[in-house]
Amino acid sequence: MRVLVAVTGASGAGYAKGVLESLLEGGVERVGLIVSPSGAEVAAWEGVVLPGSEGGEHFPGAKRIERFEPDDLWASPASGSARWDAMVVVPCSMGTVGRLAAGVSGNLIERAADVMLKEGRRLILVPRETPLSLIHLRNLTTLAEAGAVILPAAPSFYSRPESVEAVCKTVTERILTRLGIDRPRYEWGKKD
Repeated sequence: MRVLVAVTGASGAGYAKGVLESLLEGGVERVGLIVSPSGAEVAAWEGVVLPGSEGGEHFPGAKRIERFEPDDLWASPASGSARWDAMVVVPCSMGTVGRLAAGVSGNLIERAADVMLKEGRRLILVPRETPLSLIHLRNLTTLAEAGAVILPAAPSFYSRPESVEAVCKTVTERILTRLGIDRPRYEWGKKD
């Protein structure tokens, strides 16, 4: 499986970090990463180190992640012939949601997401915003109707997480499930 991960300027870069780590641990064939300029700023503010950022060379498996520049519309994710199987935008800002719903492809994140939709491939959007305005809800509905999976960064607490990372993991596990990647995870009612 070939999976693109995009990070935009919404809060919640820890979710992106968890998804990248899990994809690498899950033996995904190819992992691509696109980080918007505001996504990089928010990740740095939140103290999250991503591959390609300062200190990112120490990210476990960083050498297996192919980094794309957000302004490079000649990069492979911009074309349906590149055969990326799925894309996760995590966290997904409401600005990105609005541009995707309107069909605007001003950068590689937006173009790659547009490619996923037009090719009928899996696109998972992980908005981390609250409350949602009627405009947000309509844009998310438009994208769901176009085939995107809307998976809000709404953690669960059934597993009684004891750290911020464990809380984030409840969302990243749901993302991996929607990608069809079978990894050990918390299951309601299952005794350890």
